Amino acid sequence: MDILFLRDFRLDITIGLYEWERQAPQPVLIDLEIGLYDHKAGHSDAIVDTIDYGQVAQRIKDSLVDKNIRLVETLGEHIAEIVRGEFGAPWVRITVRKLAILGHVKELGIIIERGSRL
Repeated sequence: MDILFLRDFRLDITIGLYEWERQAPQPVLIDLEIGLYDHKAGHSDAIVDTIDYGQVAQRIKDSLVDKNIRLVETLGEHIAEIVRGEFGAPWVRITVRKLAILGHVKELGIIIERGSRL
């Protein structure tokens, strides 16, 4: 399996349980790993033979406009559903990180993995 990845994909979104978190958008960093069963694009050099990471990033960004999410788990699941359902990825691993939300914690978040990995 080949893995296409995006690291430190930054989005400013409304996310959080607490009212003070929901007053303004906050930065969230996303690491996205997308499994590709077929390594056809490595031979063809054609974007049609792979998943276009630019389209994935834009679709995720567009899907979160005006969306109010409470949990990092929900955000991770939302992204997994887009990547697997709309882009046909057989496997995905998503890391969602909120930054400096607690005074004594630099980052907090979740890693989710969906699908089968060969």
